[in-house]
Formats: sequence, C-alpha cells, structure tokens
Amino acid sequence: MLNLTHWEIGPIFRALMRNKTGAILIAIQIAVTMTIIVNAIFIISERQKLMARDSGVDEANSFYLSSSSFGEDFNTEVTAAEDLAMIRQTPGVIDAMQINAIPMSGGGWSMSLQTKAGDDIDGTGAAVYMVDEHFLKTLDVDVIAGEPFTLTDIRLRKGSSTDWPDKTIITKSMAETLYPDEPWHSVVGKTVYINNNEPMIITGIIDQLQAPWIGWDGVERVMLSPERLEFTSYRYFIRTEVGKRDELMPQIEEMLANSNKKRLIRDVRSMQETRERSYRQHSAMITILGTVMIVLTVVTGLGIVGLASFSVNRRKKQIGTRRALGASQQAILRYFMLENFIISSAGVVLGAVLTVGLNIWLVKAFELNTLDWYLVPAGMVSLWIVGQLAVFGPAKRAAAIPPALATRTV
Repeated sequence: MLNLTHWEIGPIFRALMRNKTGAILIAIQIAVTMTIIVNAIFIISERQKLMARDSGVDEANSFYLSSSSFGEDFNTEVTAAEDLAMIRQTPGVIDAMQINAIPMSGGGWSMSLQTKAGDDIDGTGAAVYMVDEHFLKTLDVDVIAGEPFTLTDIRLRKGSSTDWPDKTIITKSMAETLYPDEPWHSVVGKTVYINNNEPMIITGIIDQLQAPWIGWDGVERVMLSPERLEFTSYRYFIRTEVGKRDELMPQIEEMLANSNKKRLIRDVRSMQETRERSYRQHSAMITILGTVMIVLTVVTGLGIVGLASFSVNRRKKQIGTRRALGASQQAILRYFMLENFIISSAGVVLGAVLTVGLNIWLVKAFELNTLDWYLVPAGMVSLWIVGQLAVFGPAKRAAAIPPALATRTV
C-alpha cells in the first residue's frame, strides 16, 4: 500500500494540479449530472407510483358514453330506463348504470362532509358519484361494511335540485379521514352533514374508488349518493365480460343512437383510454426526464473520454519513460483509472450536496416528497462506474504505448 501511495497517488495529484482546469470542469460536470439524474429518477419514480394507482374499477372491461338530448319533449327518465334495460340485456354486458362523473376523467362533482352540523364547522372534501342500485357490479367495488343501496333508496335528481338524499356510502379512506380516531368499520350508522346542516347517514363503506382528479391529494376520498339524473346530458357507465369491451363499445353506441333520434351519443371511451389521457403529462415528463438523463450521461462520459485522451496524448513520452523504467501495462492502466476515480470522487461528493439541496428546494416549491435516502449513494456509485467505463478506453491506449517512445524526440 505504501508503494502504491508513493508511486501512483503522488504523481496523479501532481499531474492533476498541472492541468487542474480540465479536472475541475469534469468534476463539476459529474456533480451537475448526478444532481439532475438522481432528482430525475426520484421524480420519475413518484410519477410512476401515481400512474400505477388503482382506480377501484374494472378498467380493462369498462367504458362509458354520454347522451345529450336536443328535443323539447325528450323524457330523460323514461329514456334512461329504456337505455339501461337494453344495455343490460345485451350479451356480454355484466351491468350498467347512469353516473354523473367518471374516475380519473378530470371533471366531476365535489362536496364537503362534516361530522357536526354548523356553518362554522370545517368539512372534509369528497368526490361525489351519483349511482343507482347497480353500482356494485358495474363499478366492481365491494361493500366491506354496512349495506349497499337498494332500489327504494334511489331518488330522482332534477337539474334544479339542491338538497341531498338522507343516505350515503363512502370509501374506507373517507371514513378514516372523517373519523381518524375510530376504527373505520365503526363509522357505519353515523350521521354526517352536507351543505353544513343537511344530515346523511353512512349506510355502507366500499373498499376503494378514485375521484375524477388524479392530482388531488384526497383522490381516495369518495362518497356515493343514491340518485338517478334527470339532466339533458348524462353518462352511462358499462362493464363487460372479459374481452368483450372493444366489441361492445361500437355496438352499444349504434344501438342507443338508433333507439332515439332526439339525442346525440358521444364521448365513447374506455377506462384504459381515460387513464392514458389523464396521465399523458406524467408520461411525457417521464419520457423527457429519461431522455435528459441519457443525454447527460453520454455527455459526461464523452467529457471524461476527452480529458483522458488529452492527458494520454500530452504525456505519451512520460508514459513511455515509465514503461522503459519497468512500469507494467497494468500499472499504467491503473494509473489512469485511479486518476479518474479521484476526479469522479470529487464530483460525486459535490453532486451529493447539490442533489440534497435541489431536492429541498423541490419539496418546498412543488410540495414533492423528500428524496429516498438510498438514491444519493446509488447515484454516486453509478457515476463512479460511468467514469471508470469512460476512461477505460483511453487508459487501455495509454497502457499500449511502447517503452521505445521514451527515446524519440518531438
């Protein structure tokens, strides 16, 4: 070890001091690359977790469409009943219902629920889905406590309605948020208040269902209201048997369009398409960050190759002299690999500081989570490996310089 320190570490530091500008620039480049790449990996990981969240519905076999009437004598209640009867009788359909909003779609209803009545009581926001007694099979959710809605619970909501039914079913997440100090299953039977003072009894709790807004921090907080809609425009949510969705989408669209000429059938979309559309910005960000990471890694690697190649060309005679004095090819190779390791070490240490600093700023500016601790050492090791791989080619060429070069003159 003493021989290694005297024979290799000393000359390396002296050589770096004679050409410190290039070494400093490469170290700074490594630090910047690490800072951006580690934080980019963290952001990509966070986005992928968001994109992988379960909406709670059978996405692979579900789709929806909108019906908009334009005739003055259009009877929404009768038409909706006839439409749903036809859809449910269609071979391949598991169930269907009328609904006011779609999970992950970006548009919907929200209300605030309070555990106590009063205009001055803070409430908890919840996404509202208006459903009928077919919601269990249609949405593919499970009532894990209490009871589902029955036919007698369902009321008709007109466009001018401002009041609410006296019953509601909420998600487990909503129950835990409303009553954080009580077991979620004990919430069944409790009374909550909507519109500050209007009571609703929690008759059931479902396992999971996402709100329409993927960026909302309360995306799992949902309430179901037992209502059919008498609006001029409304949606049908349809769940099919496995593998039947794509076949039934155009079939049901045509069937409904032909059954009543006083309305338009539009916005026929699968839940998978809705997920893709809603998370399109996340996908684009992942692609952009991935591209930036690749480009930065390549540029950093090329910078290391360039510095090492310049160092080899400038010191050919010195290398030849060392070879003539008995230095082996392995020793020359190790010299340049160790030189790069020292430069990379300075870069990754600076990069670790910058990485943590940038993450602190991102947490404050964009309310992101803090960086996972293991990403910093993983980034350091990765940049060390990149540096060693990048310098290996020039170091190999340096090791191949013949001892006879020491006797040549320039």
